[in-house]
Amino acid sequence: MAFWSSTSVFTSKVPRKILFMFTLSLSVTYLFYSLMSCYNSLQFPLQENYGYPGRLVTDETTFVTLREKLYSTSFQGHTAEEGLADEGRLAPGKTTTIPDPEDVETEQRTEEWIRTDLSSSPTRSSAFADRTGAAEKEHQDFSPTDSDLRVNCTTSDYGEKKLPQAIIIGVKKGGTRALLEALRVHPDVRAVGNEPHFFDRNYEKGLDWYRDLMPSTLEGQITMEKTPSYFVTNHAPKRIHTMARDIKLIIVVRNPVTRAISDYTQTLSKKPEIPTFEVLAFKNRTLGLIDASWSALRIGIYALHLESWMQYFPLSQMHFVSGERLIVDPAGEMAKVQDFLGLKRIVTDKHFYFNKTKGFPCLKKPEDSSTPRCLGKSKGRTHPRIDPDVIRRLHKFFKPFNMMFYQMSGQNFEWELGEAAAAAAPRSSQD
Repeated sequence: MAFWSSTSVFTSKVPRKILFMFTLSLSVTYLFYSLMSCYNSLQFPLQENYGYPGRLVTDETTFVTLREKLYSTSFQGHTAEEGLADEGRLAPGKTTTIPDPEDVETEQRTEEWIRTDLSSSPTRSSAFADRTGAAEKEHQDFSPTDSDLRVNCTTSDYGEKKLPQAIIIGVKKGGTRALLEALRVHPDVRAVGNEPHFFDRNYEKGLDWYRDLMPSTLEGQITMEKTPSYFVTNHAPKRIHTMARDIKLIIVVRNPVTRAISDYTQTLSKKPEIPTFEVLAFKNRTLGLIDASWSALRIGIYALHLESWMQYFPLSQMHFVSGERLIVDPAGEMAKVQDFLGLKRIVTDKHFYFNKTKGFPCLKKPEDSSTPRCLGKSKGRTHPRIDPDVIRRLHKFFKPFNMMFYQMSGQNFEWELGEAAAAAAPRSSQD
């Protein structure tokens, strides 16, 4: 009874309007804090989810792992005895892994770009991580031995791995390495450094394996590779035609006698115990019977091998580079190659200088390098002295095949004019 009486006294003394406003303000305050508490509890997990991918990219350890996945295909080694032998770093029967110098340079520039770009934009960092994760998820069809090492980079930042649109298919010791290095100066050309040997040695591994070896390209860039042994591999034309009927083929040819001596010189540098060039070149020197089954000579029968390619590809898809002119006029030969590939003539005479020690042109130093780019120590070997009578007989042997090759290719390489010079003095080669 006392309670009700005190309450009635209180309410009578305090205006009802003030009491209503006080109660309302308490209710609104309580509701506001309740909503804020609920908002924070819901927001915290979302912040964790969006922040986590950003840390995946910016964290030092994980960043290196991502970078290695993105560029691991640039450092794949291959059992390419012929190609690695050119560099003088592989003994017969052994394999090694050789990093591609250009890809190392690209990797360093890309790493610096990623660090700068991500540090300046957390939002872009998260988006980059999301796109990278999607790219990893898309590519699941690698061979079992390579699946843990490679990722198909399909983001807009890095381009896309594609099958080659052009291949340097030959010939061995003709100048293919020099041509490839000159082409790689062009910003619209991306090429594999090592020889993949896909169409002659690794075909069973499949096109996905082959594509994964290629560097990533952006729109407008050409993917290329070079494996000189394709030209003399019987099943290579059909296999390449099956992959891409409109592919462009580049063949670097050279006087077959000089090419054979260069081939022999390379083998001799690794196997000093082999017989002399004269012994290997003849079945019976007394009777003058040439041993055309010896690979060093058989490769030089260009008409024989070209016939196999012409069964699948028209001449309009082939371009023949003179190994001799590539030495005396590299810019002129490069102009023709760039025209054939549909590229702007960017690689010109300003990119070359003649190295008197090696006896062939080298690339002038790029803007981001302190030294000129010249072919390795295995290039430019001095040829052994060969009996002039042997050279004369070999020129006579190759002459009808050369005439046939001139007719088939539509070009006269005039190798007969250099017979006297070829027999006169030791020569050196850039391939």
